[in-house]
Amino acid sequence: MRILALDLGTSSVRGLVLDADTEVIPGALARRVMHVDATDEGAGTLDGPRYRDGLTACLDELADAGHLRGVVLVAVCAQWHSAVPLDTRDEPLGPVLTWLDTRAVPTAGAVGPVDPHAFHQRTGAWWHRTYWSVRLPWLRERVSTRVARFAGLAEYVLGGLLDDAPMSISLASGTGLLDLRTLGWDAEACELADAHPGELPELAPEDWRGRLRAEHARRWPELAGVDWHVPLGDGAASNVGSGCVGPGRAAVTVGTSAAVRMIEAVPAGGPLPPLPQRLWRYRVDHDHVVTGAAYSAGGNLFAWADRELRLPEGAELEAALARIPPDGATPADPRFGGDRPPGLAPAGSGRIDGISFHTTAVEILAGLNRGLCLQVAEDLRVLEHTVDEAVEVVLGGGAMAASPWWRRAFAATLAPRTVLYQPDPEIGASGAALVALGRIGDAPCPVDIGRTDEPESPTTPGSTPCASSS
Repeated sequence: MRILALDLGTSSVRGLVLDADTEVIPGALARRVMHVDATDEGAGTLDGPRYRDGLTACLDELADAGHLRGVVLVAVCAQWHSAVPLDTRDEPLGPVLTWLDTRAVPTAGAVGPVDPHAFHQRTGAWWHRTYWSVRLPWLRERVSTRVARFAGLAEYVLGGLLDDAPMSISLASGTGLLDLRTLGWDAEACELADAHPGELPELAPEDWRGRLRAEHARRWPELAGVDWHVPLGDGAASNVGSGCVGPGRAAVTVGTSAAVRMIEAVPAGGPLPPLPQRLWRYRVDHDHVVTGAAYSAGGNLFAWADRELRLPEGAELEAALARIPPDGATPADPRFGGDRPPGLAPAGSGRIDGISFHTTAVEILAGLNRGLCLQVAEDLRVLEHTVDEAVEVVLGGGAMAASPWWRRAFAATLAPRTVLYQPDPEIGASGAALVALGRIGDAPCPVDIGRTDEPESPTTPGSTPCASSS
């Protein structure tokens, strides 16, 4: 059995073919880099048609190599919070706003929720520039053509490929307009968004399965008749792929950006646990919620430092980092891209302190990385208070796979907690596949943070499914 997993990320779009154990089949990975238009004014946008072309190019590459033969299911993970206005032909009226974009502000005279605390408990979100309650009115003011409806990146991209592409409960929860208990659009949030009937995406029912349109089934005949599962928010998928699906284990994922999150079983219609004011909450699916905090900084810190500071490469960089104790790094504030909700610091809020003529580029990088560790530690303490116990932490994501020093820095900062590492660099794709297969608790067990290789065979201790975490 083969599963096609699509990862609709910020810096790239990827297509991967996984085996029955949700491990990437050797060579069966296609990737296209996506350019994010980021400015000092806080823009962070993607070109929608170019993004869709990138996805189809990945599918063509996998098909040409024969990797789509035997695929029986398509799983998708996609970035939360994106928004794009569409016309009556479902063509974009502007670029896609990503989570990086900090420009949206409430319209003149707009007033927020009547009861902000109750609003936060219902939706898991705030009246904030990241969410559609602020983004949609702001977008509407900036397009000259009448908006027929709004969509996220996943609905826009998949809408051109499938017979229909409703919004999953997981992605809808990231808009900040969803009632997390009833799983319907929240009336007050929709009023704040000035969203009229028909302007919001249709919500996918629990048993929804998508199919390729006829013209695309002819282009990729191996996928004709294959079911597409509802997309998962990338953060939820990463938790599942990290083996963090219970309240005793939190995932710290560092890719382009970073987040700390914990999953709990909360069936639709059931009471929601109290939500601390500084944490958000979204849906994984109809049966689980994910609670946590996110940061604009992550692997993009290394990308900036590598571009601007002339860092050494490879083993030389790791050797230089190894000489810097995690708690001895240059003090730094890593908020180059501003705050994620509920914070309001604008893009350009980063800061590096205590620089002297002897400060090296590697010490600056270490300080930025350490700064993110400290942000995560603070929010992890709040997250633990929701379950009244210390939790295990599992590190994952591409930036964690690339930097043993950063893994050790997290372990030192989060001590005395147990800190483990999930070496699968595609935890989002594998997590989406596990949910699509109905195996949410079957991720390989994480390993010691010193490990850099891929997970071992299923018969080896340390790579068996972590049933205890589900």
